[in-house]
Amino acid sequence: MKRLLLAGAGHAHLNVMRNLAMMPWPDVEVTLVCPYPRQIYSGMIPGWIAGHYTLDQCAAPLAGLVEKAGIHWVQDTICGLDAESATVNTEKSGKFFYDLISIDTGAQVVSSPLSTAGSKLLAIRPLEQFVIDWERQKAKMINAGSAKMTFVGGGAAGIELALAVEYALRRHLPASHVAINLLSSGPLLGGHTTGVIKRVEKILKQRGIALRSGRASGHPDGLQLANGELIASDCIIAATGVAPPTWLANSGLALCERGFIAVADGQQSTSHKNVFAAGDVSSRIDAPHAKSGVYAVRAGPVLTMNLQRALNGEPPAPYQPQSRSLYLLATGPREAVLSWGPFAAGGAWAWQLKDWIDRRFMRQYQT
Repeated sequence: MKRLLLAGAGHAHLNVMRNLAMMPWPDVEVTLVCPYPRQIYSGMIPGWIAGHYTLDQCAAPLAGLVEKAGIHWVQDTICGLDAESATVNTEKSGKFFYDLISIDTGAQVVSSPLSTAGSKLLAIRPLEQFVIDWERQKAKMINAGSAKMTFVGGGAAGIELALAVEYALRRHLPASHVAINLLSSGPLLGGHTTGVIKRVEKILKQRGIALRSGRASGHPDGLQLANGELIASDCIIAATGVAPPTWLANSGLALCERGFIAVADGQQSTSHKNVFAAGDVSSRIDAPHAKSGVYAVRAGPVLTMNLQRALNGEPPAPYQPQSRSLYLLATGPREAVLSWGPFAAGGAWAWQLKDWIDRRFMRQYQT
């Protein structure tokens, strides 16, 4: 009996578990280590904030999947991994051995420079904590009758969240009582085409969201820019860059320059053949790409296949991530901006397409 350990329940691992639920793999004992009872889909969170979805519609409950698949679920958090002894350590449940491990735990938000802001600061990961913190902060601002929000991060996540929050708050508060800043330390939507950037800049301006540039540190009253200027904020949402889990540093696995698990063709570790990884916790050394949920979702089927191949003693099948991806940025109301290579467009029809894709993806894990 071979031991397969699934570390985390990220988007790629949902595909693995669904496959196991449909057809269990013979002579394989599968253990899942994951602290939360559901996997929230990050792509639908802006829609949840805007009021278009319930949280249940944005999440895949794990209990039914693991029961149907015959998976042993350890509801705990990984705090260490030793690739040489093929073991993982958990915070409460002790040590687990594996013959094969797949890691899809996600990454963490780099927010330590902002920590002086205290309870005003909300990091977007882990999502389970973020949704709780946002509900609390939203209620607090609505009760106070005004909201001063600052979003840190000029990527797609920061923009989608800023637009969703603006749309949500202005259904409860007068427009004059809502002030939203979007702070970016680099170019807005770096890596996207000029057409997309111009569309997004126009929408941000129309919605009264102030674009700010530079780096900031936390302050008890909000954020302080490098030039000393204070951005007063009731709530700060950090949608900044991601960092690897701290326990990877001493794992013995080959890591990329930024500390994520180095994987090659087929999502296999470059240093250990019995280790696979997908999602934000890993980096493709041979085919670098952005850390986006799009790539994690696409990696799911190939990860499932290659775990089966590895358990059977076969080499992994090749998998090359697509050179470009379809991006759909939600803009608050039921509208979105679409990006495909150099092509950019937007409107209600783009939202309908995004909504259809997202609901279809989640439906396969909710039934």
